[in-house]
Amino acid sequence: MSRSGGPPYFADRIAEMFRKVLVANRGEIAVRVIRTLREMGILSVAVYSDADRTSLHVRMADEAERIGPPPSSESYLLIDRIIEAARKHGAEAIHPGYGFLSENAEFAEACEAAGIVFIGPSAASIRAVGSKTEARRVAMAAGTPVTPGTEHAVTIEEARAFAGEYGYPLILKAVAGGGGKGMRVVEREAELEPAYRLAASEAERSFRNADIYVEKLITRARHIEIQVLGDRHGNMIHLGERECSIQRRHQKVMEECPSPLVAMYPEMRREMGEAAVRAAAAAGYHNAGTVEFLVDEDRKFYFLEINTRLQVEHPITELTTGLDLVRLQVEIAAGARLHLKQEDIHWRGSAIECRIYAEDPYNDFLPSPGKITRLNRPLGPGIRIDAAIYQGWTVPIDYDPLLAKLAVWAPRREQTTDRLLRALREYDVGGIRTNIGFFRQILEDRDFRAGRLHTGFIEEFFKRNAPPKMPREYAAAAALAAALHASRVTENATAAAASSPSSSAWVQAGRNDLLR
Repeated sequence: MSRSGGPPYFADRIAEMFRKVLVANRGEIAVRVIRTLREMGILSVAVYSDADRTSLHVRMADEAERIGPPPSSESYLLIDRIIEAARKHGAEAIHPGYGFLSENAEFAEACEAAGIVFIGPSAASIRAVGSKTEARRVAMAAGTPVTPGTEHAVTIEEARAFAGEYGYPLILKAVAGGGGKGMRVVEREAELEPAYRLAASEAERSFRNADIYVEKLITRARHIEIQVLGDRHGNMIHLGERECSIQRRHQKVMEECPSPLVAMYPEMRREMGEAAVRAAAAAGYHNAGTVEFLVDEDRKFYFLEINTRLQVEHPITELTTGLDLVRLQVEIAAGARLHLKQEDIHWRGSAIECRIYAEDPYNDFLPSPGKITRLNRPLGPGIRIDAAIYQGWTVPIDYDPLLAKLAVWAPRREQTTDRLLRALREYDVGGIRTNIGFFRQILEDRDFRAGRLHTGFIEEFFKRNAPPKMPREYAAAAALAAALHASRVTENATAAAASSPSSSAWVQAGRNDLLR
């Protein structure tokens, strides 16, 4: 490749790499992709909504294009506007990141129709596994085990009939779902109808598709995913597993590689890896993707879904394999033949990632948008931070509250846990609430230390752990500061009343929340 050095991932070197790539995303993943593009000598184009005008990904890119107002439905989800921006700036390819349009077959087709390379799988592959029920059929055809469930969308009566055959608990899922949206666990008959209506309503809002299917719930399951990678020439390998069992509202918040369970039973990696490759190959897959499984208490694994994009948690695979997944994505999209064989993939050490959110874990994980008044990041050996925040930046209320991903590597899991705990103690984000303190509690938990993980871990954690208490002297200081702030707010409000006909209810609500 004329512009891209680095490890010899491919047998045939490409005569000419892309000259310019548009990144159809925002936040930390946009920054992550731009960094690799810069290393490869490829120019980057950022897109942004009005809410992201001062965001870091806009500042870092070589070029940038406004695509609309803050709502994603009027900016980041507008296919025509993204394509138009790519044409205007002369981008030859588009990297979708994750979320937004990354798993949208229509977007992949629109790129192809415009003569722009979509850095991801084909539209046909996205369609083949984009529907959860269709993905189950693909997996079954490939000989991959699946949980008992329906192979099509169901009515409430059909869901009730399924429960009569397989019993409770069961789980309702959006056919077009992802990110934990449109999912409801049903423990008993009385919960079924309201849960079905809520799941369908959320699915309609999130995916414009209210179809729901049903599966038998595997209790105390572990969520383990396999990273797969394939080129356009039929070569497919896997890059090992990631344990993603620590979740809130069916969404991952903490991941690690290798899985503590798989580390004890290495044959599981081979068996799950082979099953993942079969399922992906059956869908005609190329580029980076993830095949996800649930594992029961008897270590039996069952197909869950295929994610046709780069995952949020990809850094821990990079830390343990030494590979750059974004670089691999770009090179595969440019037509290169994968040089790596399965026997070339080796895993070294242990890595754990925490998703740092602007949210309050002790108040039902409610988002906490606002201005970042203070920012101190951890440093030292084995620490990686993927982020798009800076001191003085205002976290918008319009998008997912993910601020950063803190990933830590060490030779052994125990060392990784200790290093991550030290890093979290150094990580300081002021002006908003975050889940940093919550992660500190988890890392000190005996069950986490012992690797006893499952998808209900957080619920059980809250039952046996109280929220951390503020030291008495700090509480007194905070109360005094709040009183002084309230006094100033009152004085300012009185002074402003003469010149302002009304005050913003939004601002006042924010002040009241801060005082609480």
